[in-house]
Amino acid sequence: MSVRINMPIFLQPFTANKDSIDVEGETVGECLGTLMKMYPDVKKMLVDANGKLHSYVGVYINGQDAFPGEMSKRVKSGDEIHVLYALAGG
Repeated sequence: MSVRINMPIFLQPFTANKDSIDVEGETVGECLGTLMKMYPDVKKMLVDANGKLHSYVGVYINGQDAFPGEMSKRVKSGDEIHVLYALAGG
């Protein structure tokens, strides 16, 4: 089952400058796990030491917010996961 993960531009340096990556998995967590195995440097940008998404990381499936329980949400072949990063500043 192939799922596409779309990465924001400021995380692309952690994915060999790819804006989208096709992965295998049945849940968001499995798909992100595959992504993090492929590109280990992106892991620290997405999850904490316990594997929980950072509070400033948003996940959308086919344009729909996956919150709450993002990591356990089921996906199917052809779905697209969008990773968003909440940025703040002054």
